[in-house]
Amino acid sequence: MASLKDVAKLANVSLMTVSRALNNPERLKPDTLTHVQAAISQLNYVPDLSAKKIRGARATANTIGVLALDTVTTPFSVEITLSIEETARAHGWNSFVVNMFSDDSPETMVDLLLSHRPGGIIYTTMGLRQVPVPAKLLTLPCVLANCESLHDPVASYIPDDEQGQYEGVKALLAAGYRHPLCLHLPSQHLATVRRRKGLARACLESGIDPDSLLHHYMEFGDEHYRDIPAMVESHMPGGKPHFDSVVCGNDRIAFMVYQVLLSHGVRIPEDVAVLGYDNMVGIGDLFLPPLSTVQLPHYDIGRLSALHIINGDSHRETVRVNSPWLQRDSI
Repeated sequence: MASLKDVAKLANVSLMTVSRALNNPERLKPDTLTHVQAAISQLNYVPDLSAKKIRGARATANTIGVLALDTVTTPFSVEITLSIEETARAHGWNSFVVNMFSDDSPETMVDLLLSHRPGGIIYTTMGLRQVPVPAKLLTLPCVLANCESLHDPVASYIPDDEQGQYEGVKALLAAGYRHPLCLHLPSQHLATVRRRKGLARACLESGIDPDSLLHHYMEFGDEHYRDIPAMVESHMPGGKPHFDSVVCGNDRIAFMVYQVLLSHGVRIPEDVAVLGYDNMVGIGDLFLPPLSTVQLPHYDIGRLSALHIINGDSHRETVRVNSPWLQRDSI
């Protein structure tokens, strides 16, 4: 790989001149800049940003470091990091991601992130949760995406789960369904608590006691999606549902519900309507019929978090991002 010295030799200029061409091109005469840029192009030279950062030992302007806890390894929230990168590029910034898994040492991963000298930091997680924010992260502009701080006041951008569930259930009830079976995510999840509030608000507005409905909560762990069929069938004596709709904690639960209902000859939505949540990437339209659901606003969360850093925002509030209701054919 070509070095800075190689460029300087080919262009017959000093190392300082090449450095200025890369970092302060306005300080060079146009002819000199063109000459150096031609040498860079001919050699396919790539600037060594890490070396520059080490020499400067300071934050690199226009670079966002992303500490991703279980985020980029999942199809559900990869849009967060995608949006951060696209937003950064659109504003002349760069971004890089350091993955942190549940069994990693947070201190080690934070040190790795900071060794790249970012100008700002976004800490993002898979699944809405509360996290302790390492003190070292707060030495730079820092924002949380899809999570909230347990202790320190830190700006956060999270889904508005209560409003999203309210809009979905409101549409379900407005369509004439009055006896939903509610299959929730695990009760300890932040999203579960907030979505239950949204469901209750929609029910009360329609004159329905939310506590009178049929409620089931999943146990924690992906293996417990296999418990969903038994939950549904427990309210289907003889294969006939004692409910007219199913409110699902997410689209994966809805996928299991579809299989149970269709295997018993129950028509969707003529006999039973189904409401999902999340709008799983590339999946919602593949349900037959297409699944009515609520959009988790991961792309908007990534965009707003990046803009928080880029614009130099200083607030430390929690911003709830709109989770839109998506009307399809299952209601």
